[in-house]
Amino acid sequence: MDPALLHARSALDWLLELGADEAIGEMPVNRYELTAKAAAPAAAAAPLAAPVLARPADPVTVAQELAAEARDLPALAQAMEAFDCELKPGARRFVFADGTAGAPLMVVGEAPGRDEDIQGKPFVGAAGQLLDRMLSAIGRDRADPDPARSAYITNVLPWRPPGNRRPETPEIDRWRPFLRRHVELAAPRVVLVLGNSPAMALLNRAGITQIRGQWAEAVGRPALPSFHPSYLLRNPPAKREAWADLLSLLARLRPPS
Repeated sequence: MDPALLHARSALDWLLELGADEAIGEMPVNRYELTAKAAAPAAAAAPLAAPVLARPADPVTVAQELAAEARDLPALAQAMEAFDCELKPGARRFVFADGTAGAPLMVVGEAPGRDEDIQGKPFVGAAGQLLDRMLSAIGRDRADPDPARSAYITNVLPWRPPGNRRPETPEIDRWRPFLRRHVELAAPRVVLVLGNSPAMALLNRAGITQIRGQWAEAVGRPALPSFHPSYLLRNPPAKREAWADLLSLLARLRPPS
């Protein structure tokens, strides 16, 4: 036998003994080179994809869901007090509402101030005392248990902003679903909107000096925007326009003859 063929036959027999009994490719593969690549540092490997983290829930969406689940005013108050809010840690007390639920008049202000934060009721400071006199001028008293002669009072925000500042737009957006549900559950005939923040929350309008006295609709009910009592304390001449608004409100509240 040709020595070259004999050598090739011996090499083949040796490969068979080693277990290389199948030819996969036409070109030889250096397995030692593959082993070296596998042992290369992990830094040389392709970077792993970053883990996909769950996005935090949108607070407005959460507020909408919680507000929709509230079937009465106590349930709404409980949901609002438990709702996560950056203002909550800096406030003393949760301020929900005052007056008589079921009254034909619902008054919506901006946010609690220092006195409201202490007592846990809306409109109890100097602005609240002026509001009481304004309501008394049209035959309303929040302390009257008879809904026909009372009023129901709340704010856009249930927590006091730092330094008694005005509510910011993201805060109004966050609490708007609760406020709208509050109006639905209180079911007033008329809503008195005091100041820019409730006008933004309920009417999607700002510029209270331009829109005051103009009847609109909030949550399917007649709504009258007017000056906030704190503005009237700083600008007494504006009480003339506020009185005109109260007379318009009184006319709307009177039962049809």
